[in-house]
Amino acid sequence: MSDTPPTDISHDQHAVRRQKLADMRAGGFDPFRANVATTHFSADAKALYVEGQDNVVKVTVAGRLVTFRVQGGSSFVKIQDQQGPIQLYFRRDVLGEERYGVFKKGLDLGDIIGVTGMLFKTKTGEITVRVDEFTLVAKALHPLPEKWHGLSDPEQVYRQRYLDLIVNAESRARLMLRSRIVSHIRRFLEAQQFIEVETPVLESTAGGAAARPFVTHHNALGVDFFLRIATELRLKRLLVGGFDRVFEIGRIFRNEGVSRRHNPEFTMLEVYQAYSDHRGMMKLIKDLLTTLCRDVLGTTKIKHAASGQEIDFAGEWREVNYKDLIREATGDAEWFARSKAEKIAGAEKLGLSVNPAWEEFEITNEIFSKKIEPTLIQPTFVMKLPKELCPLAKISLDDPTTIDVFELTIGGMEVAPAYSEQNDPDVQRAMFEAQAGEEKQNIDHDFLLALEHGMPPAGGMGVGIDRLCILLTGAESIRDVILFPQLRPGGSA
Repeated sequence: MSDTPPTDISHDQHAVRRQKLADMRAGGFDPFRANVATTHFSADAKALYVEGQDNVVKVTVAGRLVTFRVQGGSSFVKIQDQQGPIQLYFRRDVLGEERYGVFKKGLDLGDIIGVTGMLFKTKTGEITVRVDEFTLVAKALHPLPEKWHGLSDPEQVYRQRYLDLIVNAESRARLMLRSRIVSHIRRFLEAQQFIEVETPVLESTAGGAAARPFVTHHNALGVDFFLRIATELRLKRLLVGGFDRVFEIGRIFRNEGVSRRHNPEFTMLEVYQAYSDHRGMMKLIKDLLTTLCRDVLGTTKIKHAASGQEIDFAGEWREVNYKDLIREATGDAEWFARSKAEKIAGAEKLGLSVNPAWEEFEITNEIFSKKIEPTLIQPTFVMKLPKELCPLAKISLDDPTTIDVFELTIGGMEVAPAYSEQNDPDVQRAMFEAQAGEEKQNIDHDFLLALEHGMPPAGGMGVGIDRLCILLTGAESIRDVILFPQLRPGGSA
């Protein structure tokens, strides 16, 4: 037996495959004009087999040829569809000499075929289709990556994701798991009577976050627009309009850096609930993630890829104030009373490089993001952030230097920030105007007008879908959980 394809690999495989296609067309058959009516996917077909009842259940399945094992007058082949592989058994005495010859000589690894036949179990215990008929429906003109080494160039994995999905079972499973995660989120929120909506991607004002937008031009209107950097301000308009529970799972665009956790185009869930607050959002996110892990992953405990620690979503989730974490990290109980110069010196003592032009809250937040956040592996609600970090939340009654928010941090990264939403139009305007430093946002005057018509008190939350998928799938990079991440044009593929 051999795992090599039934072609002479010493030849230029592309030329050989093109010649096979030309010969088929000359003989009156064009595979790209053919199709097959499948009855089942691979796993569903195998599930129909009843132990001890060979050649009873008939199925039609289709997929890509990924393995050949030629044994004279009979051959074992595996095809792969979206559910995975299934084994096929071809026999000369069943298909006839001519059709069996077409199978052996005309097909190559990577071709897409459909087959019809009965299910049986081999001596090794593998459920297999005994092929009565087959059809070639797409000829692969290029060979698949070498079986044992796959895609050797990491860039090629992302540039030619279709090849990665064919040859890398782990990558395929991870990206399918992402789809199941998103599907569960939708079902969970709909069960809580949240309404899914869609809001514009093109905005006249880039608001809702402090980020650099992508700019485009609308020819018909003769004005510039921005790709949205958040959906928040549109969704809050819907609260004004009487949609009391809304959410959107949408693409967000920020013209900023690329890193292991950042992609210029990413997916964000934003959810808003009238007559709630940040405490209501705490219950919502804990229930969401606990049921997601239980129902999709089959466990509420996962292993954190970087640290090796076990994260227990069903356990107690820590609550801790931002200021307490800063005091602990700096070893300075009076940190927030220090001068700017003292804070710069304190940050540098921790090994951080600080820009003297930064505002004091930016210096402090650099300590949080570099020295504290990466250590928060277990689910942690970081409470009462400085008011400068978000102008869209309500100011805390017991400490007017902070806001009623939390940042849910898991696995050393922020997964979900949430607020008690600011619904006082006068306070909201003043907070927009008082912003400073890198956190400054564009002022959306139409949003302020909407607030003046009355927005109910509400809790709001954002969940980074890509980061959540990194966490739950054990991926190393955001690129591994996005089907087609942004790359510099060109490259090896």
